[in-house]
Amino acid sequence: MTILITGANRGIGRALLDGYIAEGAETIGTARGALPEGAGWQPLDVTDPASAKALAARLAGQPINTLICNAGVYADKGQRLEHGYPADIWAESFAVNVTGVFLTVQALLPNLRAAAADGLARIAIISSQMASHTRAPGGSYAYRASKAAALNLGRNLATDLRAERIAVGIYHPGWVQTEMGGPSAEIPVEVAAAGLRARFAALSMATTGCFETWDGQPHAY
Repeated sequence: MTILITGANRGIGRALLDGYIAEGAETIGTARGALPEGAGWQPLDVTDPASAKALAARLAGQPINTLICNAGVYADKGQRLEHGYPADIWAESFAVNVTGVFLTVQALLPNLRAAAADGLARIAIISSQMASHTRAPGGSYAYRASKAAALNLGRNLATDLRAERIAVGIYHPGWVQTEMGGPSAEIPVEVAAAGLRARFAALSMATTGCFETWDGQPHAY
């Protein structure tokens, strides 16, 4: 079984990777820029179609059982409505959080199909409770909009890939103590990662299209 995690060099992605390695799973981590030391790393800029295609070429013929689309940015933290949110923040947010997910899935679809031929393949998309239209406390407009788009993307991928036995789940990882979440966040990164790994393992064709929290609760759309 092979697991590939985008944005695995830090934060939740790194904790997921370390957890899978500790379990003995064959794990591939991707990162933009300089790669961490050790085996199992692949370069990937999720915003660059050529980078995604190059990754797919290097992994040609290798089944990927679980693809975890974790790479993300929170570019508008602290921006104010009156004078913030310049266009480049919107462009970066959607390029990484939405287009990056799509390009990665699209490029690695042959690898997922190869795994599904033996039973089941999984795509896990890390979104956020901030994607939910039922939660609207204001602010963080670019991040909220991009994560909502990632949620919508995951739901539609689940529909299109159902017949091929590729299950798609979308997840709120919790408010996690990472560089993005900050030191006052509620959940240690190792706890969030362990919960997410359990969610990914439970993802099936019966639950494809789900939007769940890290600890297994259905999340309102």
